[in-house]
Amino acid sequence: MVRVAVSGELFTWALGRARRSIQDLGTRFPKLTKWVAGEDQPTLRQLEDFAKATYAPLGYFFLAEPPVESVPIPDFRTIGGDYIQCPSPDLLDTIYICQQRQDWYREYARVSGERPFPFVGRATTASDIVEVAADMRRALAFDLDERRRMGTWVEALQTFIGQADNLGILVMVNGVVGSNNRRKLDPQEFRGFALTDPVAPLVFVNGADTKAAQMFTLAHELAHLWLGESGLTDVEPRSAPTDLVERWCNLVAAELLAPLAIVRREYDRRAPLPQEMKRLASRFKISTLVVLRRIHDAGGLAGDRYHEAYDEEVERLLSLPRGAGGSFYRTTAARVSERFARAVVTSTWEGRSSFTEAFRLLGFKNMRTFRELGHRVGVAI
Repeated sequence: MVRVAVSGELFTWALGRARRSIQDLGTRFPKLTKWVAGEDQPTLRQLEDFAKATYAPLGYFFLAEPPVESVPIPDFRTIGGDYIQCPSPDLLDTIYICQQRQDWYREYARVSGERPFPFVGRATTASDIVEVAADMRRALAFDLDERRRMGTWVEALQTFIGQADNLGILVMVNGVVGSNNRRKLDPQEFRGFALTDPVAPLVFVNGADTKAAQMFTLAHELAHLWLGESGLTDVEPRSAPTDLVERWCNLVAAELLAPLAIVRREYDRRAPLPQEMKRLASRFKISTLVVLRRIHDAGGLAGDRYHEAYDEEVERLLSLPRGAGGSFYRTTAARVSERFARAVVTSTWEGRSSFTEAFRLLGFKNMRTFRELGHRVGVAI
């Protein structure tokens, strides 16, 4: 039986890249220890199976040494001030999928005669935070009084996504790689990213994160579009990034969701903190974490007390049961963005795109699913 000569380093690299160990895959690949040590070599079929198990491109195993992979967009993620190295295959594949969808939509927009959106790149890091946040609210039709009347901040998040979609932004919210439910994304690795483009601006929000965190991530990534700066981020309301772009986007996101002038006016310093957090969260329809951040910004909670309260609230939110995932078609539309789904379905029914291409872009292979998704996004035949 023909064996394939592969350096043991490449097996070690693939395991580390996929966050797996020899023990994890030893049962499936009994000779893996020998492959790593260079004492034996796999067959081509075994190598193909190993590549699939570690989500590594097969061609990489024919290299002389492990490749050095980098994130294909500006990477603003840090831990303790140091930039994160070695992106996971889940992160890389998610970015590649979104780039492919953006490329397709850019051409669709060009053929459809769509013009560049004026909000993309309209601001700079020297722009006034309050003015930019106000501009974003106007463009998005982000009405604070309307949000106040909504039943929950979950409803407000869905409305927020819809407002960005209506403005022309492809908002993709997904907790797995593509439609592979076995490849769950890790919020600790990244929370979202923005791919700026004048006619196909795209925002991705890690749907495996809490709904509370998703609200702030979306606001932060939208700020990236206003800057005209693509970027991968791991921010949260408490973050104090050292990078100028990230710091600016964080400040704009907080001001967009809860204007500091209103928070200062409405915050009751005499009330118990849990009660006030709940009240202000209901008032702005934002997470209690963003409320804590804004109370801190308003001077109502400083130093260690702020960080203690924030950590306690994170623990409380993590202990809450997750809600149901909703209908398959709602989930699918959220994963690819309703705007993108409408465009693909429309293009396919018009004969401009093939069903094969549509299924690849949307992440399924079923004609009935395609029809039902069309109904869900308002394109039926």
